[in-house]
Amino acid sequence: MKRALTIFLFLGVALIQPARAQQRPIQSLYMFDPLLINPAYAGTQVQLSATAIYRNQWVNLEGAPKTFTATVHSGFLKSKMGLGVILGSDQIGVHSDISAYGVYSYKIQLNRSMSLSMGIQGGFNYLESDFNKLNLKNLGDPNLSGTTSKFNPNVGAGFFLRSKRTYVGFSVPYLINNKVVDINANTEATQRRYYYIMGGTSKDLGPNITFIPSALLRIQESAPMSFDINGTFVFYKTVGLGVSYRLNEGIVGLFELQITDSFHVGYAYDFTTSDLNRVSLGSHEIMINYRLKIPKIHKGLECPAYW
Repeated sequence: MKRALTIFLFLGVALIQPARAQQRPIQSLYMFDPLLINPAYAGTQVQLSATAIYRNQWVNLEGAPKTFTATVHSGFLKSKMGLGVILGSDQIGVHSDISAYGVYSYKIQLNRSMSLSMGIQGGFNYLESDFNKLNLKNLGDPNLSGTTSKFNPNVGAGFFLRSKRTYVGFSVPYLINNKVVDINANTEATQRRYYYIMGGTSKDLGPNITFIPSALLRIQESAPMSFDINGTFVFYKTVGLGVSYRLNEGIVGLFELQITDSFHVGYAYDFTTSDLNRVSLGSHEIMINYRLKIPKIHKGLECPAYW
């Protein structure tokens, strides 16, 4: 697993080209809620896990993205099956995107320490654009007035291979290339399919220090690839401090704290290194996670630790 992860990291970095703007929301704390990008992750924590992430991107820039996501998932049938829900709200200027997806996964135990999960998801995105909110010089432009909306159903799938300390995942959470804008007969936009490859591992550097490197490779159709590389040091299994690098976009500082056995919080600040740093004060992201072991469902099962 570690050898495969190393090969993936080097190949991913070697093949990267300058990234373009992303169509799907990007989050810096995705490693604390992988269900957002891989349906096969559902139920891998065994116990019920609920996570909320709020991202305020490019602070001080009018109309910049604001994203809220919430997930709930749990293992069932002695953790062989996972069920979950993914909810999202993304606001960019006059455009809003509300989404809701149901998730199912099934786990195969390959040996005592390694398992393979396969997952699917299905749901919809409801997109709405309110052009009445625009402050236009030309009030008579028919293409920039009124309100438009679109209901886009979608499906996705993924695989998640995990051992005690290492994981690798591949997913295509949105398989259908839906149209998202159709102002008139001559202009339209399409949400292009994404492919995600993620991986990570952990290594104890001492009795009270653990190092957790991870990476995420994004491959979007008709666009160059992009990636995140992350490294976090966890002290006394309680406090985590880390840093991420996102190609052509910025450097991210990470902080996480395990308050109790069930309650976990995180914070990320993106230092913008692109030309947007002239008008933006960076991006803030907050994460809250709560886990609960339900005796009737999870009795006698070992639940993985946060790290």
